[in-house]
Amino acid sequence: MRKLKLDELNRATVDEFKAQDKLPVAVVLDNVRSMHNIGSIFRTSDGFAVEQICLCGITAQPPHREIEKTALGATQSVNWTYYDTPLLAVEQLRKEGYRIIAIEQAENSTMLHEFQPAEDGKYALIFGNEVNGVSDEVMQVIDECIEIPQFGTKHSFNIVVSAGIVLWDFFAKMAI
Repeated sequence: MRKLKLDELNRATVDEFKAQDKLPVAVVLDNVRSMHNIGSIFRTSDGFAVEQICLCGITAQPPHREIEKTALGATQSVNWTYYDTPLLAVEQLRKEGYRIIAIEQAENSTMLHEFQPAEDGKYALIFGNEVNGVSDEVMQVIDECIEIPQFGTKHSFNIVVSAGIVLWDFFAKMAI
């Protein structure tokens, strides 16, 4: 087996990416503090062609060298908006018809493998701070909570790992 060279991957240009169909998902970062995590989520969001990223609160914004270390240019392809608070982002996304879903460990959460997105649904997926998770204020206004099943000794996955798992699951189930 031979690995493909970069020029054989037929990747879209930034302009082609912006014009292509997108996964009807907005990624909301609720006070994410690590710029490496932010950049990695940009790169993952590019890979799954999400519609947009909402950066909220203390979440840093491009352009920034530390974000670019892991984003590798995805800040140019993925549409993003900054909001002073995650509640403002949620309010705007709800007006745009998104179903608001926290990715969190909570009472009455739905396990990711049991969640089935609607064929014509639009989803805002909220990923929380690395230490405190999705803020309590946001948890009060969500439509649903999805939890990633875990079977080891640790209490949670890294936010970037969580985003990758959840975005892959939505991509696989919604197949744009």
